[in-house]
Amino acid sequence: MTTPPPPRLTPADARALQGMVPYEIGPGLGEHELDAVEARFGFSFSADHRVFLGAGLPLGARWPDWRNGDPEELAAWLAGPVEGVLFDVEHNGFWHPAWSPRPSGTTEALRVARAESADVPQLVPVFGHRFLPGTAGEWGHPVLSVHQTDIIFYGNHLADYIRYEFGGWASGLDARATVDFWSYFVESGPGIDVTAPTPYTPYAVTAGEAVECVRMLALERLIGRRPSPEQLIEAGLTALVLDVETESLPLLAGLTRSEHDLADGLFERVLDELGPADAPPPDASGLSQEAARWELVRWWLRLIVNGSLAPGAGGDLITYEGWVRLDRPPGLRPLFDKVDAHNSWAALRAGTREQLAGAIVAEAERLLAGPWPPRD
Repeated sequence: MTTPPPPRLTPADARALQGMVPYEIGPGLGEHELDAVEARFGFSFSADHRVFLGAGLPLGARWPDWRNGDPEELAAWLAGPVEGVLFDVEHNGFWHPAWSPRPSGTTEALRVARAESADVPQLVPVFGHRFLPGTAGEWGHPVLSVHQTDIIFYGNHLADYIRYEFGGWASGLDARATVDFWSYFVESGPGIDVTAPTPYTPYAVTAGEAVECVRMLALERLIGRRPSPEQLIEAGLTALVLDVETESLPLLAGLTRSEHDLADGLFERVLDELGPADAPPPDASGLSQEAARWELVRWWLRLIVNGSLAPGAGGDLITYEGWVRLDRPPGLRPLFDKVDAHNSWAALRAGTREQLAGAIVAEAERLLAGPWPPRD
């Protein structure tokens, strides 16, 4: 069944949404101001974005100031999504399938990629590295979180995004890709989807660590995440090699690719056999969602510190499943700020992301050394 389009945003709706935003709201942009911005920078706001900015202009370092902002900074912000893709072309081997074949040399590949990217749909900054497609007269585009080719849905539409980013809740409807080129990244591209299996490297060297990994994958399932069959099987194999003993563990560990559909059921059996002391029950009856999320945040922090999870990817994950879903606990605010700085276009242009990744690791170490959970 086709998902119905969202209701069109009204000025009253936009003002209500802005009441959720913990920033100063300046006077809205008039129609002539919005037209002047579009003419100056060569793009179009979507219809709901125009209504939102017409109701009031959010002010602050991470909001684009379309009235008094520095033109060069705004132009760089607008160019950021494409520049991020080109960065991955040059440094990480990315190549979009819609482009002509990749040249063998990096310099020539970058030149071709830049030419191929010249006419891609414009993404317009909403807040930080959250963007809306800029399509004149159109409503209901999803908001995208964009840094390099790590691009994910962050709201089904503008109102949904504001409620999620600043109110901690969203509609729960499935977002839909609406623009060419960028849809590749959120549908089948290489970007990290924070709702997908956690992209960590297995780390267990003791039986206790192997059981911990099984337990954490169970917690991920408890909060609605999706460990892959490969992860479940690998966790079982690691536990088996490290002498963890349950009746179903050899069966889980020995599954072949053609038997992946059996992984979930065998994983449940392993959990039952390990018992409640080693793993939580597979439903919410014995562990609250809040407690599960705090346990997972602590695990993800440990993965970041021990090098099993990249700081940027781990920080995104903790932001999505911890910071937002736990109602923005002040104790996680420093980590959120460091992740946001790492993901900023300023960091990409300045080449400081490696340094900022180190700051995420240092903050993870600080959190793990302090009282748990760090709510305050």
